[in-house]
Amino acid sequence: MSDFDVDLFVIGAGSGGTRAARISAGHGARVMIAEEDRIGGTCVIRGCVPKKLFVYASRFAEDFEDAAAFGWTLGKPSFDWPTLRDAVANEVTRLSGLYRKGLDGAGVAIREERAVIEGPQQVRLLKSGEMIRARHILVATGGYPAFDPPIPGGELGISSNEVFHLPSLPKRMLVVGGGYIALEFASLFLRLGVEVTVLHRGDNILRGFDEDVRVRLREALAHAGIKFRLGCTVDRIEQLPDGTRRAHCAKGEPIDADAILVATGRRPNTVGLGLEQVGVKLGPVGQVMVDESSASSVPSIHAVGDVTNRVNLTPVAIREGHAFADSTFGGRPWAMNHSLVASAVFTTPEVGTVGLSEQQALAAGFEVSVFETGFRPMKATISGRQERIYMKLVVDAKSDRVLGVHILGHDAGEIIQAVAIAVTMGATKADFDRTIALHPSAAEELVTMRTPRASVPTSL
Repeated sequence: MSDFDVDLFVIGAGSGGTRAARISAGHGARVMIAEEDRIGGTCVIRGCVPKKLFVYASRFAEDFEDAAAFGWTLGKPSFDWPTLRDAVANEVTRLSGLYRKGLDGAGVAIREERAVIEGPQQVRLLKSGEMIRARHILVATGGYPAFDPPIPGGELGISSNEVFHLPSLPKRMLVVGGGYIALEFASLFLRLGVEVTVLHRGDNILRGFDEDVRVRLREALAHAGIKFRLGCTVDRIEQLPDGTRRAHCAKGEPIDADAILVATGRRPNTVGLGLEQVGVKLGPVGQVMVDESSASSVPSIHAVGDVTNRVNLTPVAIREGHAFADSTFGGRPWAMNHSLVASAVFTTPEVGTVGLSEQQALAAGFEVSVFETGFRPMKATISGRQERIYMKLVVDAKSDRVLGVHILGHDAGEIIQAVAIAVTMGATKADFDRTIALHPSAAEELVTMRTPRASVPTSL
C-alpha cells in the first residue's frame, strides 16, 4: 500500500489548479483538489470573464449612436443594470459548473472547504478535519484585492470582487488606482452612464506599459469623459448622512461618490496557508518563490498562477499548471516561458501588447528603431466619432527582429493575439514588410509602416 492518500493535492480550483489537476489525473495520478469558494477561481468567478461581459455591454452605447450615421433608425435606448448583472451572474454559474464537470470527468476528488498545509506532504481540511497525505502539493490559490496602502475607512469602498454585484448602478463612481483593473472598470462604467473619476498616486496610468500607449490611452479616456486626479492619494474615506462616500485626498478637494472602487493592486493569497511553517520561502508581497519548474524551496510543494506573482494572467497560470502536471506525472518535463506573453487591457479603446516596450528595449541595451502610425478608423469616417488607432513596432536595429508590438484601438486584443505568434517565432521587420496587407482593415497598418524613427534613452 502507498504511504500517501493521493499523489497530488491541489489547493485552489482556479484556472491553474484545475488544469494541473485534470492533466495529472489523465497521467494516472490520484488527485484531490480543495476550494473554499466557488470552483473556477478569480478569472471565471470575479475577474476576466464577467468583466469582459460587462465591457461588451458598455460598448453598445456607442454602437447605438453610430448606427444612425449608417442609416439605422432606432428608438432611444435605455439600460437596465439588474438585467446585465443577473445575466452575467448566470453565465458565471454555468462556467463554474463546467469546471466542476471537467474535474469530475477526470476523476479528481473535490473538497469544497479550506485546506491548509500541515507538513511538506500533509494537508488538513478545516471543515471536516480530514488529514490528507500527499506525495505532491500544488498551491494555486491566486490573489486577492489589496487596499495598498491600507486606507482609513477603506471598508466603505468596494473591490473588484464586489463590483459585479452592486444592487443598483451608482450615479457617481470614484476609482482609486491606475492599473489595468482600475481603468477597465472606469471605462465600462462610464459607458453605462456613470460619472467616473480616477484617482491615482502616479503621474500617469498603466505603469509598465509603453509610454506612448500610456499617454494616448489617458487622453482617449479623458476625451470620453473620465476625470483624472493624478499624483494624488486618498487619506481616508467617510460616509455622509445621506449615504454618500467622501474620499479625502492628500491634495485638492475631497471627492464625493455613490461608490468607491479601490483597485490599487492584488496580493498573492498565501495568508494562513501554513507555508512558512513548513519551510516554503515567500517573497516580499507574500508570493511563493519558485524556480522555472514551479517548485518551491520545499521539493514536494509547488505553486502556479498569481500566487507566485510571476506573470499574473490566466493563460499563464493554465500553462504553468499543465507544465507541472506533464513534468511531474507525465514523464515529459518542460517549463513555461514567461519572456513573451501577449496581454490586453479591455478599456475602450483597447490596448494590446506583446514583447518589449520602447523603454524596456532601451534599458536592455538594444539599439532601437521605432515604427509607428496613428489614424482614424474607417468606421469613424461615417459615424463622425473622434477616435484614433495607434500602432507601434519596436525593432532591434541591428538584427531587424521585432522586439515588441503595441496597439491602442478597437479590437487591439484580438489583433495582438495573432501578432504574438510572429513575435514569438522571432519575426523581423522584413518579415512584416513582405506580408501582404489585408485591405481594408486596421490591422493592415502593421505591415505597411516603412519609415522608422531612431530611439534614444530619455536621459541622453
